Amino acid sequence: MRKRHREFRPSGPRVARGATVAEAVTDDLSVALAALAEAKRALRQAILARRDALDAGWRRGASPVIFERVAALPPVRAARRLLAYHSFGSEPETPLFLERVLAGGGRLLLPRIVRATRTLALHEVRDLDADLIPGPWGIREPDPVRCPGIDPAEVDLILVPGVAFDHGGGRLGYGGGYYDRLLAAARRETPLVAAAFEAQVVDHVPAGPRDRSVDVLVTEAGVYGSWPRSSGPR
Repeated sequence: MRKRHREFRPSGPRVARGATVAEAVTDDLSVALAALAEAKRALRQAILARRDALDAGWRRGASPVIFERVAALPPVRAARRLLAYHSFGSEPETPLFLERVLAGGGRLLLPRIVRATRTLALHEVRDLDADLIPGPWGIREPDPVRCPGIDPAEVDLILVPGVAFDHGGGRLGYGGGYYDRLLAAARRETPLVAAAFEAQVVDHVPAGPRDRSVDVLVTEAGVYGSWPRSSGPR
């Protein structure tokens, strides 16, 4: 008896009866994006709980160690216009670092949340006591009446906040997309630096094609990554 050979057909998305290939691809993409969003949500929840559980006194002691390392980075020392942020909650505490930037003669930029457009407006800050006001979620931000606006393309270095990071520079933010939109408006060659506790570092951060990695991650345990980039923009 002769064996019947099955006809070879190229593999591709499974197409339901009555559906087009384009519809099947769209469905597959939707499933993949939903899975990515769920992976990010679960990791964000776990790492925020882990960071919040760190002893407050320990966090206060570890923060200066982290920012001493940040301040010593060559791209930070070379930056004329440095975009940072005012810490909140259980984040590594930034105020002493912000004061250090101002005392060193650097131009300090801080973000202001624009909820209507879900974007960040950048402003130059000269006095942390006089220039900052409470913003959404209790984050201190520039008073737009006192602080001049700055175009993201004028920034020399960005200190990027985040919830979780990996050793390859992968970053998981808070989920609002504010920094995603900001980084898209900044110059691609602008160095990205992150400061975090070692408890926020994981083996792998789930990421999509539009997610930006940081160039250097600094924790109380050490410095990961380097500048200039060795293999092109991340």
